Amino acid sequence: MQSPSHCRACGIVLALSCLASPALADQTTILEEITIVAQRLDAARNALSPKTGGSLYRFSADDVSSLPQGGNTGFNQVLLQAPGVVDDADGQLHVRGDHGNLQYRINGVILPDGIGGFGSTLDTRFAKRIDLMTGALPAQYGFRTAGVVEIETKSQFDGGGRIDYYGGSQGTSHPGFEYGNSTGPWSYYLTGSRLRTDLGLENPTPAYSARHDRSEQEKLFGYLAYVVSPTTRISAMLSSYSGSFQIPVRAGLPVTPNAAAYLGSAALPVSATLDDRQRETNQYGVLALQSRTGGGMDYQVALFSRYSQARFTPDANDLLFADAATRLLRSSLSNGLQADASYAWDTAHTLRMGLFARHETTRSENAATVFAVDAQGDYLPGSLPLAVTASAPRQGNRLWGSYLQDEWQATPALTVNYGARFDSMDADVSASQFSPRLGLVYKAGAHTTVHAAYARYFTPPPTERISSATVTQFLGTSALPDPSNSRNDPVQPERSHYLDFGISHTPDEHLTLGADIFYKRITNLLDDGQFGSAPLFTPFNYAEGKIYGVELSIAYRTEKLSTYANLTHTISLGRNIVSGQFNLDPATLAYAANHWIHTDHDQNWTASAGVAYAWRGATLSANAIFGSGLRNGNFNTDHLPAYTQVDAGISRIWHSAALGAFETRLAVVNLFDKSYALRDGSGIGVFAPQYGPRRGWFAGLAKLF
Repeated sequence: MQSPSHCRACGIVLALSCLASPALADQTTILEEITIVAQRLDAARNALSPKTGGSLYRFSADDVSSLPQGGNTGFNQVLLQAPGVVDDADGQLHVRGDHGNLQYRINGVILPDGIGGFGSTLDTRFAKRIDLMTGALPAQYGFRTAGVVEIETKSQFDGGGRIDYYGGSQGTSHPGFEYGNSTGPWSYYLTGSRLRTDLGLENPTPAYSARHDRSEQEKLFGYLAYVVSPTTRISAMLSSYSGSFQIPVRAGLPVTPNAAAYLGSAALPVSATLDDRQRETNQYGVLALQSRTGGGMDYQVALFSRYSQARFTPDANDLLFADAATRLLRSSLSNGLQADASYAWDTAHTLRMGLFARHETTRSENAATVFAVDAQGDYLPGSLPLAVTASAPRQGNRLWGSYLQDEWQATPALTVNYGARFDSMDADVSASQFSPRLGLVYKAGAHTTVHAAYARYFTPPPTERISSATVTQFLGTSALPDPSNSRNDPVQPERSHYLDFGISHTPDEHLTLGADIFYKRITNLLDDGQFGSAPLFTPFNYAEGKIYGVELSIAYRTEKLSTYANLTHTISLGRNIVSGQFNLDPATLAYAANHWIHTDHDQNWTASAGVAYAWRGATLSANAIFGSGLRNGNFNTDHLPAYTQVDAGISRIWHSAALGAFETRLAVVNLFDKSYALRDGSGIGVFAPQYGPRRGWFAGLAKLF
């Protein structure tokens, strides 16, 4: 695993000779030349995404393989090994104090936002390389900017793959496969997996096993490419994800006062028998054309489409334990176009430009069973539960962005990346912004690189939003008992100024040291919360916010040994909640209006570390994550206890004349069986307690061919 580095991308000039005629060259020579063409096209595509000025943390396929769980490691768990990445419940990640705000790119194409759910649509297996970029980024990167995850897929193959099975504790069963091949100008890759586990979501108790927590998830990804000429390639990517989740329950929960008044002397229900469930679907497709003009400009144009849906089905008795049983459906269909180009103006200047356009159709349906209540929120005697349907109309959201930037090699030691982008949105609100960017990278000697950067950011709110019409229909019910607290101002885009300064020092070829400091000043700080029993998140704004911190990292790598360690200190604060106010109680709104509040995802100290060692044909590995605890208590004034989780594993590839090549793996998650809470159910926008996994033993066997 490589340490943070500050990369300087340059325009790549393709100098390819034409392919030899099949009549004059043998098939092996043709295939070799096509492979070279594809590799150079990959390099040209990567050059469209500059890394100047920000911080970069890179995972190769070998780095992922050397993790204790290898390719079975969840995508989020891979990213947790990078600096400043904080783990949270329900599959959430926070980078440098932001709530979500992550952008995913596959082969340079932005993956549109989908409905947030529990499962990760991305499979670690298909990644040839994963880059996490943070900090003040060049003008090319917009919209989601807390971290940009660039994924380069596996694309060139000699013909082969693997079939594997991985399983163990908590009823885990995870079979999967990979296969790829190249035939003439064609190349393709296909991977799929099916996960079944009895610990689909975080346990709401510190016990080893959770009640009602089974999950089944299926993933499929395919890549197909055709080399048209030495300078042109057409590629397609298709992905499908389907997940079903039981929502874990706790025993012994009391019914609400309204439910007790409604039931009277009737027998009280048991919370351990609740049967809430959620189903998720995520599908996307990309068709891309990559080429080079006669004037020497490299470009890629991509059409994309993504559909995602989350459907929450409650147990009828949720009404008695949460004053509402809410059936939710949220879906999003996005279609759009992305174009990026780079042009080496001369030896000192590389121009980059591009545009992005997306149209999204969203759908939101709420069907709730609630109690009728009086002005004080108390059950109206003799009334029966009410069925309220409040569906927001289908909505078309539009998002545009364009940028122009110049990477200027001012001196042999100094690179300047300056430019700007213009972004515009038309959804619940219409807004736009012109955002200048400036990044400097200075080579201060043979072993030291310094970078400094400024970025103006414009972040549209996520698609999960509730219309004012939805709120008014719940007035006078247990879902919204206080008419004076029904305000629901629309969610605004976040606007911010970001400053970043860092240094990377490599005293020798094996050791890399890094340090970064960052500061972000924000208007309309975006945050999310779970308000009610349905495990889907709703956005809201703080009128102002500030995030600042420091990252330290060290990495050491030799032929047999690879180690790394990261430490991050972050403060994330917001003040005055100005949208979605009905979700919060009046006391919280009053406190936030006059005080800086730690956001619920603010974790002051975060650390990760790992080691991998090649020994007698085997790879021994261990990694650890540490957190000082997410916020809890009224108004997020306190934090949960600190925790550490250590995982370990051993893997080896065997070769047999009779059986061929196969791989064995043994992994232990939470080696020391430390029980720790990620959430305790308190804090702004936090509904239920959630604990990290207990110790689990897992084994894998893979046949390589």
